[in-house]
Amino acid sequence: RNMSSAGPEGRKKMRECDGLIDSLLYYIQGTIADHEPNDKATENCVCILHNLSYQLEIELPESYAQSIYMQRRNISSNDKTPGCFGTRSRKVKEKQQDIPLPEEKSNPRGVESLWHSTLIRIYLSLIARSTRTYTQEASLGALQNLTAGTGPMPFAVARTVVQKANGLPSIRTMLHVSNPTVKKTAVSLLRNLSRNTSLQSDIAREVLPDLVSILPESVPAPDIVCETTASICYTLYNLTQSNSHNARLLLSADGLPKIITISMIDSNMFSKASRAASVLLYSLWSHNDLHSAYKK
Repeated sequence: RNMSSAGPEGRKKMRECDGLIDSLLYYIQGTIADHEPNDKATENCVCILHNLSYQLEIELPESYAQSIYMQRRNISSNDKTPGCFGTRSRKVKEKQQDIPLPEEKSNPRGVESLWHSTLIRIYLSLIARSTRTYTQEASLGALQNLTAGTGPMPFAVARTVVQKANGLPSIRTMLHVSNPTVKKTAVSLLRNLSRNTSLQSDIAREVLPDLVSILPESVPAPDIVCETTASICYTLYNLTQSNSHNARLLLSADGLPKIITISMIDSNMFSKASRAASVLLYSLWSHNDLHSAYKK
């Protein structure tokens, strides 16, 4: 567990170690089958997998990445949109969401298991069943890492979490836990998921009222609360930017007074959240059909 935090070279060596990832996965599957999700060694295994999933998309060798993610349709040579893990650019257009999703291997080995639906379902199972804070946080964090990129793999993982594995109810529960780090990681995961336009309606329906409910009523003090608040605002921005129905849902959840309050907080410590709330307000005003409702 300590070694998996040793940086890019350490992660690379551990990912390449024959049988290591498979053994970690095998152990976790055993404890889940035995109804022992609070096992300490399970926590260690999940934390290792969490660390090995960090920056996975950009750290995989280009040749290996391309051998796994072959395009399932011909893309015109004139199309400059980077495919697969592509040019590693962080500024990838929304158009990339149209790239065909990778085809999943039936028997993944080693590093391939890190983004496979089997492990994604295990993370969601541990989020729902474990009461160990570190196990919950590591499971959420691994999913956050896997959905943080811009290529086909992060969008495939996001789709598995939301639509194939029905993971939103478990993630929603984590929004209401008392531990601020677990809550922050859950919100960060939802922020990543909300970038995928094809999933925004599902996410808004399932968790938008909950996101509004955990927004602070007044000026919060701890830094972690400020970061969580900013992340909530950007998630709501993603969900409502191009969707008037979701903006109306935010309105009906009484989110507007809270967002206005947060946007007007004049504090250096809270500037990140205040700026995020202002961006969200500006976006909400772009829905002309809601102006009269906003004014009321």
